[in-house]
Amino acid sequence: MSYTLKCISPIDGSVFAERPTLSLDEAKTAAARGRAAQAAWAARPLQERVDLVMAGVAAVGAMNDEIVPELAHMMGRPVRFGGEFGGFNERASYMAGIAEQALAPIEVGEDATFKRYIKRVPLGLVLVVAPWNYPYMTAINTVAPALIAGNTVMLKHATQTLLVGERMARAFHEAGVPEDVFQNVFLSHDTTSDLIAAKAFDFVNFTGSVGGGKAMERAAAGTFTGIGLELGGKDPGYVMEDADVDAAVDTLIDGAMFNSGQCCCGIERIYVHESLYDSFLEKALAVVRGYKLGNPLEAETTIGPMANIRFAREVRAQISEAVEAGATAHIDTFAEDDGGIYLTPQILTDVTHDMRVMRDESFGPVVGIMKVKDDEEAIALMNDSDFGLTASLWTNDLARAERVGDRIETGTVFMNRADYLDPGLCWTGCKQTGRGGGLSIIGYHNLTRPKSYHLKKVTK
Repeated sequence: MSYTLKCISPIDGSVFAERPTLSLDEAKTAAARGRAAQAAWAARPLQERVDLVMAGVAAVGAMNDEIVPELAHMMGRPVRFGGEFGGFNERASYMAGIAEQALAPIEVGEDATFKRYIKRVPLGLVLVVAPWNYPYMTAINTVAPALIAGNTVMLKHATQTLLVGERMARAFHEAGVPEDVFQNVFLSHDTTSDLIAAKAFDFVNFTGSVGGGKAMERAAAGTFTGIGLELGGKDPGYVMEDADVDAAVDTLIDGAMFNSGQCCCGIERIYVHESLYDSFLEKALAVVRGYKLGNPLEAETTIGPMANIRFAREVRAQISEAVEAGATAHIDTFAEDDGGIYLTPQILTDVTHDMRVMRDESFGPVVGIMKVKDDEEAIALMNDSDFGLTASLWTNDLARAERVGDRIETGTVFMNRADYLDPGLCWTGCKQTGRGGGLSIIGYHNLTRPKSYHLKKVTK
């Protein structure tokens, strides 16, 4: 059964775009086309696949002047920040650059009698289910290496950023990637689950909520379909007594508030050594009070609306519950705060881990700050979470950062930076943040399977 997906603009609540979904039969036909096209695509030389993918990336870049305001309309990010092409291109370029090395056979040994090696071969048809918060960058994390490795790809994008997959597919097709090799599809949740349960795909990569990840696992149960999941986060920052306070404030508060806090690896809780706490808080408040909340299409706006009213309601609820439980809210309500989708960025102190704002994913412009006395207390608090994506450590002592990092339950340890995805490193998480990993050499390993060759040259 087909119905219409509607992207509701957070700017004014209007319908910005709408598209009909595929019926289950139409979706199965699309998957069958993708599977049928895979062998010929994989048979092309690696460098040819790399060149076509990078031509598609460049074609997306050529659309950037149209994409930036379109993103503002769809999910509310201010136009002043210029879109996502920098990160989009960086990630694709890195994966293109390491493809030959990452996909090279592992030579086990050869002599007069035997030749033995392990090849990396594509999985087949890959479904990429991408989120709305960084819609181009999160999609390219899997789309580029999957195609380069010889897989075909179906991209299902979030309704909130309905036009992103369509633009990517158009760009890649204009660059020469065959239409059946990279397809953008509009699917309902039920149709997506039915396809996975019917073994339509050889791998599914999902970025989204914990609930969405569980739905993917339920759909795939018993099919042996591989699944990569990048789910929620509640990422901590820890400012040690020897930290550069100004740098820590600038980076951690930006990591908490940029994109209206709608980032899976955004900073959602900060622990500051007691000797720096007052200075850190004073500087952090000054930064947030300087933000300009408003229409993301206006150049002076530094923080736009939440992407959807239900996200704003959850952030407001967490703040309200925390204040009722004894937390202090430091930022006075901005004039542009409409009580709905446009909300004041907030810093909370006197918070505890009994409060949802310090435990549940907020995914909005709010951060709780707590005072700590030493590494032991900070480590215990950082690990007191159901999530584990990134952690940001602030110190001038590299060895100390490594020691503390070894004890944190997280996918990535940052020192003196935050909220950045380095394509040379595996993007991964633990606990309810999910499983698997993207980008880096490991990303290629997760989009291929090992195939062993044991070749005996003589029989006598």
